[in-house]
Amino acid sequence: MDVLTPSDEHLPRNPPAAVATSEPADEAGTAPGDRRFRPDVEGLRAVAIGLVVLYHAGLPGLSGGYVGVDVFFVISGFVITGVLLRERSATGRTSLAHFYARRSRRILPAATLVIVVTVVAAYAVLGIAAGNQTAVDARWATVFLANFHFAAAGTNYLNAHQLPSALQNFWSLAIEEQFYLVYPTVFLLVWRLRWRTPPRVRLLFGLGAVVFVSFLLSVAQTATDPATAYFSPFTRAWELALGAMVALATDRLVRLPAPIAAVLTWVGLGAVFFAAVAFGANTAYPGSAVAIPVVGTALVIAGGAAVPAAGAELLLGRRPFGWLGRLSYSLYLWHWPILILAAESANRASLPFHQNLL
Repeated sequence: MDVLTPSDEHLPRNPPAAVATSEPADEAGTAPGDRRFRPDVEGLRAVAIGLVVLYHAGLPGLSGGYVGVDVFFVISGFVITGVLLRERSATGRTSLAHFYARRSRRILPAATLVIVVTVVAAYAVLGIAAGNQTAVDARWATVFLANFHFAAAGTNYLNAHQLPSALQNFWSLAIEEQFYLVYPTVFLLVWRLRWRTPPRVRLLFGLGAVVFVSFLLSVAQTATDPATAYFSPFTRAWELALGAMVALATDRLVRLPAPIAAVLTWVGLGAVFFAAVAFGANTAYPGSAVAIPVVGTALVIAGGAAVPAAGAELLLGRRPFGWLGRLSYSLYLWHWPILILAAESANRASLPFHQNLL
């Protein structure tokens, strides 16, 4: 996922996009008051992973495909908040143990397999030196701190002469897990506070503050230290927080007039595709530009809550999108190391698009 300022080269040079959700797509539902399963959200996963994979594969004309990771971040905040709200509505409580047990079962097996296979393949294909470096990267990826590791290493995502780590895609997964580490506890504490203001409103205001501060930090740090800004959970927090706010507002969003809701979904989807085509290596990212795909994704999800007959679900709800959305986590984990190892084994900084897809 490279929500990073991408390079115009054919192969993935940038830190891979995070699958947005970078986790299994079994919970595409939202909050109480909305459909438990959202075909449009599942379809958005398909759009996100499609943009990321094709961008990394070097598809001409998709110089901003790295924005797929931002789509994933918004979806993650939305879905996780929906999960917490549904549990609260059904049981009157929030079980952190249950939450983390579910996350572990869904995330760890596939991630662990990819890490192990990638390290073994690096030794076998690239030799001892590259294998040792991949093993170091693997230790950070295993504990979901890959983003800090690559930021500290001064990873240059625009370096056209050196391919990044075969495990660099784990940086975005690390950001999501760091969000999951903090957010459920904050959610629980907000619900336990005995204030007159309803807990949902309190959480909305808190998340709104996160959106404001994190976005300003994204803009400021991208101008002074773009590599750190790219990998930092603090500059990315607002993307997940905005998705969470949409979930909290679902009970109101379902009442949107159908024509307005439909327009919102198409405008939002158009914004995502516009960014994927218009952005490129010269785009200061994440910066302020990231607002286009992030707000666009939020509009698709918000408008889709009202289930407008003429909304973007007409496209996103189709079977191929659902199928691809369900595979998004696995595709995200595997595609990047395969492309990187293939390019490294060929001793090239990039591979032609058609070779990347073989």
